[in-house]
Amino acid sequence: MCGRYATTKDAPDLSALFEAFDDTRDGLVADYNVAPTDPVPVVRMSQRLGGRTLSVARWGLVPSWSGDTKGAARMINARAETVATTPAYARAFAGKRCLVPADGWYEWVRKPGGGKQAYFMTAPEPVVFGGLWAAWGDQKLLTCSIVTMAALGDLALVHNRMPLVLAPDRWAAWLAGGGDAGELLAPPSDATLAGIEIRPVGAAVGDVRNDGPDLVARVAAPALAAPHEEPVELTLF
Repeated sequence: MCGRYATTKDAPDLSALFEAFDDTRDGLVADYNVAPTDPVPVVRMSQRLGGRTLSVARWGLVPSWSGDTKGAARMINARAETVATTPAYARAFAGKRCLVPADGWYEWVRKPGGGKQAYFMTAPEPVVFGGLWAAWGDQKLLTCSIVTMAALGDLALVHNRMPLVLAPDRWAAWLAGGGDAGELLAPPSDATLAGIEIRPVGAAVGDVRNDGPDLVARVAAPALAAPHEEPVELTLF
């Protein structure tokens, strides 16, 4: 499975938004075409630093008990339906949850006449995904995964899955240890969903070598008319 999203806010802005200590050490760069195993910003609780911390993690969770990092690209997302019980994710869900800030995420829909149309799901304010993190190996390699759920509302016209999007009033509970899984994994509110724009964008985002703001520019495309039932090869979730 491949995947794409965009995250372009700089460390000072993210640190201020989440009231988090900046521990990125100049390792955070804007990326309009994030792919599995790329470095991305995450906000997590750090005992060492005593509170919310903005860190750089590699996208693709590697559990601390894993013998190697070879499977990371297959661990970019964790299904909300099973995240609390699946061995690879359960420990992180119980005590190592993080926030994954993004400008938005991409999905692809098959065109009636053939080919694929890319869409960018975005909002005026940063879109924040519920995530998990883990530290692996002697070097404590920081890795992360994004929690996903069944798509809701108009987002189901693009794909049958979507990231768990967290509004600001849910950030503290997500970052805290423990908690009720049902409440933590509750779908976003109607207001949050209504604020997400489904924007058709150009085909260039399909190539991981492409980057830059042109990737999120709106292009003309036919209106979405029916639920998307089958995942497309480039799907994120």
